[in-house]
Amino acid sequence: MTKIIKCAYCNGIGKDPFELHSSISNCHACNGTGQIEVDEPIHKCIYCNGSGINPIGAKISCMVCNGKGFNHYISDIVCDKCKGTGKWTDGWPCSHCNGIGFL
Repeated sequence: MTKIIKCAYCNGIGKDPFELHSSISNCHACNGTGQIEVDEPIHKCIYCNGSGINPIGAKISCMVCNGKGFNHYISDIVCDKCKGTGKWTDGWPCSHCNGIGFL
């Protein structure tokens, strides 16, 4: 089942929040609609804490959820490499669980 939710990266506005290309550029996460489709069950992205913004500090969308702020996964098995944080000690996404925190 699919659910339509507000885009986390642009906060539903539909415009690039950092105006990287221009002040009138559409949000690349939602293509300017302010909404995104996600497959259920959805879970707040552990890597960006649901913000949709890359937590490493770059003004780009989260590389784990692609700016959606949510991920789709069914597993409840916590990743044994990152201990469910979704991150390596250097801040990059865990390659074992792809930054989701679960296997």
